Amino acid sequence: MTRDELLDALRLPVVAAPMFLVSGTELVVAAARAGVLGAFPTQNCRTAEQLDEWLATISAGVGGRPWAVNLVTHSSNTRLADDLRLVGEYRPPVVITALGSPRPVMEVVKGYGGLVVGDVVSIALARKAVAAGVDGLACISAGAGGHTGHLSPFAFVSAVRDFFDGIVTVGGGIADGRGVAGAVAAGADLVYMGTRFLASLESLAPDAYKKMVVDHGPDDLVVSAGITGTAASWLRPSLLANGLDPDHLVHEGSRSYDAAQAPAARWSQLWAAGQGLQSIHGVQPVAEIVDELEAEYAAAAERFARLTHRTP
Repeated sequence: MTRDELLDALRLPVVAAPMFLVSGTELVVAAARAGVLGAFPTQNCRTAEQLDEWLATISAGVGGRPWAVNLVTHSSNTRLADDLRLVGEYRPPVVITALGSPRPVMEVVKGYGGLVVGDVVSIALARKAVAAGVDGLACISAGAGGHTGHLSPFAFVSAVRDFFDGIVTVGGGIADGRGVAGAVAAGADLVYMGTRFLASLESLAPDAYKKMVVDHGPDDLVVSAGITGTAASWLRPSLLANGLDPDHLVHEGSRSYDAAQAPAARWSQLWAAGQGLQSIHGVQPVAEIVDELEAEYAAAAERFARLTHRTP
């Protein structure tokens, strides 16, 4: 698949971002069928056997539409080789790497014609991913949920476009179609959108988690490395409910990105969200969310065209 083939196959330039312990088969398939790029982290499967089942379900369910998997290439992911073997078997059109170099996946994914997108949180990491030969970058910016970045989305896209002409995806606090239009106007090809799809009927998030996203806003978020060892955006009420002091979080132990390991069970009760949650007013089916995004995107594009064609 080429960049143009991917973008042409999408109804909207949106990625239903891969969310740890939240994105599952139903969300990926629903996103693909609604016309956006659905994605999930392989770590959401407790075993390679479960991942095999998920990949088979998604492959059959998307009806030839593009979809993506997210592979953690950090050394702590002891299952990477097994997961990569299954990726080579099921051939998802897009593979997103995170928390490590994309080099370990390049041969397999490029070998079957897939696109490799490197998830990055800084310009330095973006340069390294480009040097590794990625087809695209997922620029995780300030405002993103879960593991977050520190750069403004606009500054990140502008800086990356100075040295990269591949697929640029930007994520960070964008939860409506107007934000998607703004990101595209600024130079992005795609927009990562996690929190908006977290509050979908098809996500794996518990009902109480979805309700917390609907009921709270950006002022209720805490950005800290105290849970996983990497800066992440957490819902303050969730931390308080688990007996943690949101203002004094201290990370203990090593990183772990395997849903089968004990720390993941603890994290399942600690809920992350991005700054776009103020735009979310209820739990909806993915198809309905995409319909709303499309209407907002069209209205924003029309407004932009009107403003840029004004006569002096």
